[in-house]
Amino acid sequence: MALKDTIQNDMKAALLGGNRFEGDVLRNLKAAILNEEVATGKRETGLSDAEIEKIIAREVKKRHESVKLYEANDRAELADEEKKEIAVLSTYLPQQLREDEIRDIAKIVIENMDNVGPSLMGQVIGGVKAKVGNTADGATVARVVKELLHS
Repeated sequence: MALKDTIQNDMKAALLGGNRFEGDVLRNLKAAILNEEVATGKRETGLSDAEIEKIIAREVKKRHESVKLYEANDRAELADEEKKEIAVLSTYLPQQLREDEIRDIAKIVIENMDNVGPSLMGQVIGGVKAKVGNTADGATVARVVKELLHS
C-alpha cells in the first residue's frame, strides 16, 4: 500500500476512533502533501513514497524548530503539543540512522572524492544525503561532515 493511502486510512481510523488529535495531525499532513502535488504539477499522478517522506521530514523539522522556540520562551505547553505531533509524524518516516552509521557513510563519501576540504563541505553533504535519503536528519549529516572535514 502506498504511503499516501496508509496516511489516509490512519487518519480515517483515528477520527472514527475518537482520536481527534492524531486525525488532525494527519489531516494537516495530507494538506501538505496536496500542496506539494499541486506545486510540482503531480496532482493527477501523485507523489512517490520517497517524495512524501521528504514532506514528512520537513514537517517534523518545522516542529522541532517550534519546540526550540517555545522552550526558549517558557511555553512548555505549546512545546509539548509540537512534540506530540512529532511523535505522530515520525511513525511514517523510515528508521533513522544512528550518528555512527552516518559517520561511516560520510567517511566513504569523503574517501571517494578528490582533494576534499572544508570548501567542499556542501558537495560531501550532498553525497551523503544521496546515500542516506530520508533515513537521516540533514542537520545531523551536516554536523558529522563538518566534524570530519575539520578534524
